[in-house]
Amino acid sequence: MLAVSRSARSLLLIACLTFFLGLGRQAITDADEAYYAEASREMVESGDWLTPHFNYVDRWQKPVLYYWLTAAAYLITGPTEFAARLWSALAGLGLVLLTWYAGLRLTARDDAAWLAGAITATSYGYFAMARMALPDLPLAFCITLGIWMALERRWAWAGAAAGLGFLMKGPVALVVPGLVLLPIWWREGTFKTLRVRDIIVAAALFAIIGLPWYGAMLLQHGAAYFESFFIGDNLERFATDRFNEPRWFWFYIPIVIGGLFPWAVYLLCASFRGARGIVTRTRTLTREDWRLLLWAAMPLLFFSVAVGKQPRYILPVLPPLAIMLARSMAKQVEAAPGSGFRAADSGRQEAAFGNQDSEGRSGEAQVGTRGSGLAVPTWLTAALYIILTVLLVRAMPLFISAYPAVSWMTVGALIGCAAALAWVASTRRWQQLPFVMTACAVILLLGVQFGVLSGARPEPVEQMAALVQQHRRAGEPVGAYEVFVRNLVFYTRSAQVELFNEARALDFIKSPERVLMAVSASDLTRLETISGLTLQRLGEVRYLDTASIRLRTLLNPIPEQDIETVYLVSNR
Repeated sequence: MLAVSRSARSLLLIACLTFFLGLGRQAITDADEAYYAEASREMVESGDWLTPHFNYVDRWQKPVLYYWLTAAAYLITGPTEFAARLWSALAGLGLVLLTWYAGLRLTARDDAAWLAGAITATSYGYFAMARMALPDLPLAFCITLGIWMALERRWAWAGAAAGLGFLMKGPVALVVPGLVLLPIWWREGTFKTLRVRDIIVAAALFAIIGLPWYGAMLLQHGAAYFESFFIGDNLERFATDRFNEPRWFWFYIPIVIGGLFPWAVYLLCASFRGARGIVTRTRTLTREDWRLLLWAAMPLLFFSVAVGKQPRYILPVLPPLAIMLARSMAKQVEAAPGSGFRAADSGRQEAAFGNQDSEGRSGEAQVGTRGSGLAVPTWLTAALYIILTVLLVRAMPLFISAYPAVSWMTVGALIGCAAALAWVASTRRWQQLPFVMTACAVILLLGVQFGVLSGARPEPVEQMAALVQQHRRAGEPVGAYEVFVRNLVFYTRSAQVELFNEARALDFIKSPERVLMAVSASDLTRLETISGLTLQRLGEVRYLDTASIRLRTLLNPIPEQDIETVYLVSNR
């Protein structure tokens, strides 16, 4: 019990560092998070807690739970960036603890369970999503909780989790757990032992939590809401390219690898060893193996088949992958000479949980004894830290909001991380690897947060909002064309005209009344050429959209191209 308590406390500390430290430091980005931050603010402002609104018009695209939670936080703190992202960060923390607990039950090892929680707390995918005002990480928590509670046959919790997920983002909260649980139950023969009473309990709690708001929306808005949300925003989002352009079937493979960075190299090596062991029949899959494999594979297959794909959809597959990876690493560390990582009472834990994994363990222990299982990925990860450091130095001119001193401190810290990993690999002190990797991952993520993404305030969108408020004389219409499209309204606290395309922007600046528009320098030149107008430049800001940073941005940074000059202009 004392070891369990220490594990939980240490994971809480790690998660607080990676998910909460500086949570409100960065401005709301010009991305989907602006929808949720602003719609929740308008919910408080209007007092309408039934129908979400964005930019002061109805927003039916998503259910209401994330808006409710964020609006409730606003009532306490005001409409701040921290409050907008609070529930995403809390969901990340919950996933860390849930992954740790599920890992403890599935592996019967405190070391592997702790490492699974640490991987979850320090993977880039969860780090990035915990710091955005989006419902996807809370949805992943609800899905993970529902799957695990159903496997544990705690039906009330499973039903409640399904209801919360359904109210968070809709039918996907039922589909994904179903895709995981049905093949597991079929393989284990669970259907024969399911009791009708348990199913009724789960269904009743799901209905009580998940359905009343939808019923109220149908009464308020009629069939139009049903068609918009269930048909348009769910079925068409899955089966058509209406919302997202089509992407290849293997789209999520690099997303999963990137989401588990910096642990991804260990995952790839462990996956290769595991597949080789199965092919050569030197390893037999246990019940726990099958559960974790189906838990990860079925959602991955489901989202890969979909026409509409978004990177954050795949978040529910990370917990089972973290558990599998942690178990593999823990076994190899245990097999290394002089290892002290494994908890002393793990044998008693195995007896308590009924672990049946001795056959798979012996095969991996032999690999760990040779050292090849950990040496290669550790050296490769150290090399990746060096490569990332070089890329960071090259791209440093782009980070216009970050403090240069902090960016250079990050560079030094990443070099230190690479040296620490190289020391572990060269001295073969594998018992230190889980802790060194976790510490290096924390340093990496916090370095990204404070050395790249956030820093001096006000940020460009806040500067633009201040310009709007300064030059807006009598409630003139305000629009944003291809920049600050969603987040400007959060900082101006007033509606803006949505300029969907060039034709709409041209009509806007030709208006007989005075209008204000935020527009990039390149788009402004083109609009003036086409319209024949010369617009009055009222102010400018320099802007790097951090949500649009891609690998190309780091490999070939071009400040003149990547950093935009954004003008506030007027036609009068």
